[in-house]
Amino acid sequence: MIMRIWRGWTRVEDADTYRDYMTRVALPGYADIAGNVAVYMTSRRDRDREEFTMITVWESLDAVRAFAGDDPTRAVFYPDDDAYLVDRERTVTH
Repeated sequence: MIMRIWRGWTRVEDADTYRDYMTRVALPGYADIAGNVAVYMTSRRDRDREEFTMITVWESLDAVRAFAGDDPTRAVFYPDDDAYLVDRERTVTH
């Protein structure tokens, strides 16, 4: 099993909207990839920002590549992320 962890930050006032967006778009997107075992999203207030952490669990590195492409350390972004994220990690940890 491989656990993949990514973090991004929104303005506090955008946190609920971003959470809803991720729930509608990203979480099902992860779950639809063969080899995805689990998806978790957490958030916490960090002064004037909300920190989001996405934790996904995969059966293998090949399953991660099916989601992320040839470079499994590359973060994957969704079309409206730019509207909400004020900062983000460009790579993930495994």
